[in-house]
Amino acid sequence: MANLKTTYMGIALENPIIAGASELTGHLESIQKIEESGAGALVIKSLFEEQVQLERFKLEEEAERYAERHAEMTSLYPKMEHAGPKEHLMWVKKAKEAVKIPVFASLNCVNHDTWLEYAKMLQDTGVDGLELNFYANPYEMDVTGASIEDGQVAVAEKIVNALSIPVSVKLSVFYANPLNVISRFDNAGVKGFVLFNRMFQPDIDVDQEKHITPLNLSHAIDNRLPLRFAGLLFGKLKGDICSNTGIFSGKDVIKMLLAGSTCVQIVSALYTNKIASIQSMLQEIEEWMGDKKYTKLEDFRGKMSKEHSKNPWTYQRAQYVKLLFEAEDIIKTAPLT
Repeated sequence: MANLKTTYMGIALENPIIAGASELTGHLESIQKIEESGAGALVIKSLFEEQVQLERFKLEEEAERYAERHAEMTSLYPKMEHAGPKEHLMWVKKAKEAVKIPVFASLNCVNHDTWLEYAKMLQDTGVDGLELNFYANPYEMDVTGASIEDGQVAVAEKIVNALSIPVSVKLSVFYANPLNVISRFDNAGVKGFVLFNRMFQPDIDVDQEKHITPLNLSHAIDNRLPLRFAGLLFGKLKGDICSNTGIFSGKDVIKMLLAGSTCVQIVSALYTNKIASIQSMLQEIEEWMGDKKYTKLEDFRGKMSKEHSKNPWTYQRAQYVKLLFEAEDIIKTAPLT
């Protein structure tokens, strides 16, 4: 039988499939199903600073709603205080205790001080590692890309130096040069790189003329981007590469490993094909490895990376030029309908 074990950020995993942060990792029942289905690890639903701020604001608004009409109530009932992230922290600790597979916390903040404060709190829950969600939705013209990158790297370095558990970063692709930014995080001591975060994109219902928030699931073709960057980064980092987005089958996982990933994260696959699909993905990997006579993942990991590629066109812009020369062959083989 093929050995699917791998190591991510120094943590041993039974296999390279990690259930990424989502609503499915926000409930004990689904978390336990994820473990039963064979996932190598899971990432708990993210702690968002903005959500904590919004809940605190709503509580204060509710408490003050009738303050002027019933002034005596303020003396009868002391002002309530929102618990902040405590509820989430209790949940993370409970989830960690409920399963035996490695559990990673996920954090998304907006203020520099809060990043470190919440990171320390999450470490105290007993999680195996911490994933930092770094992305920026620019809405001000005078903010430079360099200042955003500098700020994110500074936050990551501060957290890495303050924690004893390994830290990973989940990144968007919207950097001028993701390779350079990832290299900077690597030098700052980050141990894992999740490629890439699916950005929330608002939509508009034209009939009701209002903004809507659709569930943005990925599609199989979306895995081309993390595949490319995994191939470019293999052999260049001290940290591990974890591919994310558009991974639905065992073959998709194999592609990422061939490119150079240590592991993958899946979310959309769990919604589309159900949690139990993890079992079939693992079986597909084992069968492929058996056919290829591979006994462990390291036998082929990075085999198709840029570092080991025999084709100089594969990971370069020049591939577009190559396609121009092969245009006639592509037309001949393309379906007519």
